[in-house]
Amino acid sequence: MKKVNVVIGRVNEGDYVYSVVMEAPEVPFGLNGTGRTVEEAKKDFLDAYKDIIELMEEDGHRYEDLEFDYHYDIPSFLEYYAYALSLAGLERISGINQRQLSHYINGTSKPRKTTVERFRNNLKAFAEELQSVDLIWR
Repeated sequence: MKKVNVVIGRVNEGDYVYSVVMEAPEVPFGLNGTGRTVEEAKKDFLDAYKDIIELMEEDGHRYEDLEFDYHYDIPSFLEYYAYALSLAGLERISGINQRQLSHYINGTSKPRKTTVERFRNNLKAFAEELQSVDLIWR
């Protein structure tokens, strides 16, 4: 099974808010999906994958099954997880001020590669810390 990167991003095309796009130039076909939610966009993407595999098989071709490794761009991550993570909390976790995070969400500014790496590393460190938490009832 071949593992390929897939990026979840925002689009503002008609009714669609999110896009899911495969980034795998070594694969002989492209895949994308759109939806009002991340879940809808992923479903549309997976439906497109199923359709293209069926078409290839009908034409007598067999392609190695793909495993998708999903990645968010920062604006999509911030918007999607806004229900659980406030900008104030994300500022404390990431070290990036709320105003700058807001610019990323609104699309008025795009993070640099080093900013994305810092955000990712700090977020993963926070997630690891949460995984080590154990609660007891007293």
